[in-house]
Amino acid sequence: MIVWPLKTRDIPNLITGLRILLVPPFLWLLLREQYGLALLLFVIAGVSDALDGFLAKHYGWTSELGGILDPIADKLLLLGALLVLVWLRELPVWLVTLAILRDAVIVAGAIGYHVLIERVRGDPLLSSKLNTLLQLILVFAVIVHYGLLPLPPALLSGLIYLNALTLLWSGTAYVWQWGRRAWNAARETPKSNR
Repeated sequence: MIVWPLKTRDIPNLITGLRILLVPPFLWLLLREQYGLALLLFVIAGVSDALDGFLAKHYGWTSELGGILDPIADKLLLLGALLVLVWLRELPVWLVTLAILRDAVIVAGAIGYHVLIERVRGDPLLSSKLNTLLQLILVFAVIVHYGLLPLPPALLSGLIYLNALTLLWSGTAYVWQWGRRAWNAARETPKSNR
């Protein structure tokens, strides 16, 4: 048996791993419409995300593994929540379709860039961070609305359309930035290397 010696710099990755483990019970509770417990796990996941990010940045405990695991944990939580909320008919299908298409375009572009040009570093754009924050707020608001306390319909509608706007903005920003980088890399490549 291989024993992995835990070091303090591994704490953010450990927290991220635990956050990934929270996703299945959170989604199960959401599917069963046990909103109070689902909300509790969602808040714990959000706090753990903030904590591992703080520890990694403040103490310099960043790692390549953490750079991969953290966005995966966020996507599993958010995309899973959006899919379940669509299944429960609490969010519109078009919004989740837009979120999935945006992520698919970004992943396909990153893979293409990585394979054809150079290694991709996973630095999220500001528009993407804003989109993630708004998705978290939307999921939180929908869980609160349907399970604990009715919110004004205009608030939920506003959050849905604001999410759609930031999905389009951040998706377009990624395509523009990485498309421009690919174009510049192709122009700088000597003709003999083509």
